[in-house]
Amino acid sequence: MAEAALKFGAAETPLYREAPNNIEAEQALLGAILVNNDAFYRVSDFLKPAHFYEPLHRRIFEVAAELIRMGKIATPITLKTFLPADEKVGDMTVAQYVVRLAVEAVTVVNATDYGRAIYDLATRRALITVGEDMVNIAYDAPVDMSPSEQIEDAERRLFELAETGRYDGGFESFNDAVKTAVDMANAAYMRDGHLSGISTGLRDLDRRTGGLQPSDLIVLAGRPG
Repeated sequence: MAEAALKFGAAETPLYREAPNNIEAEQALLGAILVNNDAFYRVSDFLKPAHFYEPLHRRIFEVAAELIRMGKIATPITLKTFLPADEKVGDMTVAQYVVRLAVEAVTVVNATDYGRAIYDLATRRALITVGEDMVNIAYDAPVDMSPSEQIEDAERRLFELAETGRYDGGFESFNDAVKTAVDMANAAYMRDGHLSGISTGLRDLDRRTGGLQPSDLIVLAGRPG
């Protein structure tokens, strides 16, 4: 009886742990972008295709981003040409799946929250990879690699992850900086007030700052009296 219970318990225990992911959040964000391309600008400053767990979602986000940055509209129809036609998602074609993403999109209000959830999970997966590599190297270290060098390598990789695992980004490449600048310019052009951020209602201040930007801390002060 005890042996049967042990076997039953073993059968219930998963053989492996799945990497952290949230497919529903990825679907919700992509659907929001396809319904309203403005949702892309809410996440474009920190979210990249590589942050998506599902490979097809990476491709959809990448194609949509390229179209939007070129000033074109990203919809299921415009994306169809750039996605694999013969690939299946369950019993649907990729084109049908993209249409379903748009149809089931609820709102663009939570696009930033979805993007941050995807970003955080990607950072956790990267942290798991670093940890696994640290363990593997410790077990099978090259002869010419001392323990202190292993520690230095681990510290370097963790520091890089700490810098990239932030919404404000830390250091970024010139290409990424240019893309961010183009996205901000496009966002400003699409808005009525031609601001890249949120209007304060004070025209002179908006003209100087471009509106309130994500992660900005602006202090308004004046001399008393």
